[in-house]
Amino acid sequence: MMQGRQASHSAVPDAQVLRVSAGAKRGLLRSILVLVSLVIFAGLCTALAQQVWRWLDKPVTEVRVLGDARHLNKTELAQRLAAGLNAPLLQLDLSRLQERLLEEPWVRGAKVRRDWPPAIEVRIDEEVPVARWGDKGLLNHEGDIFWPELKPEYVSLPRLNGPASDTGRVMAQFHDLNRMFQSAGLKLSGLSLEARGAWTLELDNGMRVVVGRERVTERLARFIQIYRQGLAEHATQIEQVDIRYTNGVAVKWRPKPDTDEKAG
Repeated sequence: MMQGRQASHSAVPDAQVLRVSAGAKRGLLRSILVLVSLVIFAGLCTALAQQVWRWLDKPVTEVRVLGDARHLNKTELAQRLAAGLNAPLLQLDLSRLQERLLEEPWVRGAKVRRDWPPAIEVRIDEEVPVARWGDKGLLNHEGDIFWPELKPEYVSLPRLNGPASDTGRVMAQFHDLNRMFQSAGLKLSGLSLEARGAWTLELDNGMRVVVGRERVTERLARFIQIYRQGLAEHATQIEQVDIRYTNGVAVKWRPKPDTDEKAG
């Protein structure tokens, strides 16, 4: 009896070992199946992504330029951009396209995005000139210089000049002096700042005023007083007034017409 019970007890651990071994195999098989399923799923997703990429990554069929534009020809700008596209939609370098847009003199800012059907959409901000800068440039309201092809319509803008690093200073001085001259019924048409700091201004009646670099406000107040007292009635005959003197001004008169040539 004792031997029988002992044999029975020794058989139980063997059965447990067999059950544990079978469970481990089933767990391992399940893990392998999950891993294989994941690999297959990842492969399918990759293949699908490649198909979608190929479907989306097609040649651009349209370039749209949006935004208010008075000076830019949006159609011509779109054509120039389209002519330079050398890759399908998803492979285009949008930052490079934006750089190309900002090289346009009249473009102040630009945003570029992809669209579908395959298209590039561009939204531009155009420069707004408030003054001329020298003979060839224009200034925007922030004092930035840009260099478009000048047109006759810009002749009416005030003409400013000076070191390129001082555009903001020149613009601020122009506005301040214009307010000062309004009391005398005058308007500035130009202002120049020399590298050494001397100011020269032009009035809308064609008169040039040499101010210098010292006591600018004081000198101009004296000029306005002298102008009211006697220069105003001869304004069309005066070419330049130099107000750098302490007790007076130097007047340069316009050349008189040659009466002999007129008679001939």
